[in-house]
Amino acid sequence: MNILSIETSCDETAISVLECTGDTSGATFTVLGDALYSQAHLHAEYGGVFPTLAKREHIKNLPTLLEQVRKAADGVELIAVTQGPGLEPALWTGIEFAKKLGQEWGVPVYGTDHMEGHIVSGMVTGGPDTYALGNIEFPVLGLLISGGHTELVLMKKWFEYELIGKTKDDAVGEAFDKVARMLGLEYPGGPKIEALHKKATERNATHDIVFPRPLIHEDSCDFSFSGLKTAVLYKLKKMEQLTEEDKEHVAQAFQDAARDVIVAKTKKALEETGARTLAVGGGVSASRDIRRGLEELIAAEFSDVHLAYPAGKLHLDNSIMIGMAAYLRHSAGLPGNELKAEGAQRLASR
Repeated sequence: MNILSIETSCDETAISVLECTGDTSGATFTVLGDALYSQAHLHAEYGGVFPTLAKREHIKNLPTLLEQVRKAADGVELIAVTQGPGLEPALWTGIEFAKKLGQEWGVPVYGTDHMEGHIVSGMVTGGPDTYALGNIEFPVLGLLISGGHTELVLMKKWFEYELIGKTKDDAVGEAFDKVARMLGLEYPGGPKIEALHKKATERNATHDIVFPRPLIHEDSCDFSFSGLKTAVLYKLKKMEQLTEEDKEHVAQAFQDAARDVIVAKTKKALEETGARTLAVGGGVSASRDIRRGLEELIAAEFSDVHLAYPAGKLHLDNSIMIGMAAYLRHSAGLPGNELKAEGAQRLASR
């Protein structure tokens, strides 16, 4: 089956064409066409994504991206589009574009969950032209860490989810962006914080800055990053003149705290669920430091658990993962989600 997939949940506009074969026991995905436009530089002056600007850019860029993959789209049998979660104005733009395209081509349109795409992105290997569903053993624990989400979701079998833990306030990626803004760094903040952390680590920086690890000793798998963000704010207010070295120290202390919380909560979730696979997805999974922390956890205490990480560029928002998730659901005989933008949609609830 050939699928055209569309992603417009936030500030990436993306369209892909995939040739999909197999099923949930061993699917393969060949990328026939892939076009993506990132709006991040346009939102930098706002310190985050500005919804009306995102919508305008999606409207402008979708026809252009479609033209880039149009030759590969001959024979498309299904159109997949992200319908939630995300920014509703942005989601609606993709949905309406997909519906119009489906009518013109006489092809059904399949609503797809963005976070399910992120879980699937952590379960495939290969890339950038061909991906294959890895050797996945259930139960699967999904660790979803991004600008809008921080949650642990258990999948005992395909497409049946149970929420194990979630953030009570800020998502971890949101906290990274806000701390970066406090340090005078441009959006998106995650890569900037990571770069400063790396500098401080490589020069064996010594300082006395230690930030709290919220909820780390609480008997739950829930997260909280608001208090950590506030602790950074109070610390910066006490520092009269912020040097570049000070920025490195603050970034290092902040990221260390965030990493420790993520690793600790993941450890608790693995203990509670007995998961055999840990699938990580979302933009914050690009952090090499957080990945290193999870790898060390698995090696030291869960050697029988398979750590599955997004292949290639799939840790970022993209339409390839949307097409893969839609195909796997479709091949299992399940319907797509309603073609309605659901900004606060969740894979699972307690």
